[in-house]
Amino acid sequence: MREVTIACVQMQVELNRMEDNLVKMSEWIEKIAVAQKVDLIVFPELATTGYECGVRFTDFAQRVPGPSANLIAQRASEFGVYVAFGLPSKEKVESVLYNSAVLVGPDGDLVGEYRKVHLKGEERLAFRNGFRFPVLEADFGNVGLMIGWDVAFPEAARTYALDGADLLIVCANWEKPNVEEWRTYVTARALENSIFVAASNRIGQDATLTFCGETMIVGPRGQAFAQVDEEIEGYALARIDLDDVRRYREELQQIQNRQPSAYRAVVRQY
Repeated sequence: MREVTIACVQMQVELNRMEDNLVKMSEWIEKIAVAQKVDLIVFPELATTGYECGVRFTDFAQRVPGPSANLIAQRASEFGVYVAFGLPSKEKVESVLYNSAVLVGPDGDLVGEYRKVHLKGEERLAFRNGFRFPVLEADFGNVGLMIGWDVAFPEAARTYALDGADLLIVCANWEKPNVEEWRTYVTARALENSIFVAASNRIGQDATLTFCGETMIVGPRGQAFAQVDEEIEGYALARIDLDDVRRYREELQQIQNRQPSAYRAVVRQY
């Protein structure tokens, strides 16, 4: 058995208040880790800044590793946990920004960074698309990071599954009017790939958008292991067995019975 305890945080992010958000994240890490033994804590997309920062993303974006990643990594090492969270990042060229998620480890190290591939709406004005789906190695198994709208694209989750991920971590800022599609996408990605999905979505409001929460941890048969239903701050907590991924894939043969030669249209440019 490869048992892992995961906590997905549903928090209200304060727009343009990076220091306040980092303090709040630090407090959540301590609160969760003191209450029970936990292996992984997940925060939402752009948890350090909020979503509608506009041109201010240029001020908030940091290198990875950098101050925000280092601070959360320090907190992770204090409590011996992995932590995944979203933040705006940048390259050496100051004008090249990404909507990123990072995973830091219990030794205070940076495990890896993912840059959002599927940008939506005005995100395209602030950020550049990522173009890789890197599988990250944690002590408990292989992890794939996804951000927000990525979960709407089955190709992203399937790529991770084919490359050996046992767990998909989704950091999201999903809007309140679209809560039903959020639930559907998260469940579908888990079910169609026989994989666990730990999905953290924020609540609260930015300048014009309101976010729906519904943070959840879903199993490889689409079953909800834990969920934060109401629009409140809290966290979904579940202990899962990653060996269930292999067991269900062998039983259902979803990966083995694929017919790639018949799927040419999938990679055709629209």
